[in-house]
Amino acid sequence: MKKTLIAYFSAGGVTKRVAENMAKATGADLFEIEPAVKYTRADLNWMDRKSRSTVEMQDRSCRPVMAKTADVSAYEVVLVGFPVWWYREPSIIDTFMESADFAGKTVVPFCTSGGSGLGDSAANMQALAPGAKVVNGKRFSANASADELKNWAEQF
Repeated sequence: MKKTLIAYFSAGGVTKRVAENMAKATGADLFEIEPAVKYTRADLNWMDRKSRSTVEMQDRSCRPVMAKTADVSAYEVVLVGFPVWWYREPSIIDTFMESADFAGKTVVPFCTSGGSGLGDSAANMQALAPGAKVVNGKRFSANASADELKNWAEQF
């Protein structure tokens, strides 16, 4: 397997668990994409039009500040995990994609969701990472097996 980083954002713990299990199964390095200001339960209430997550997702230029940035220079492959919000990647993933130089790297999104897929996430991420090769990823359930995660991640 190429030198791989698994970077993930998790709002409720499911994506974190999948990312950690993937890292354990593959031996890849792990980086948590954390907002400088943590999301509260009220922030994540997608039914509230004034909640933080709803406001962020309605403004495509929104870039929530990250608590820390990742050094991706040593990696050939960056797997980027997130929960699906409004049929795409959360705005903090856009912040992450703009925070580093992904030129020459393969970037692979993966998401967790009860049913929604990645939507336009790969295309969105490609637009934010000139010079990267962003490929279509995969949706995983909360109970994805170690073998499933390993077999998928190691193909890149």
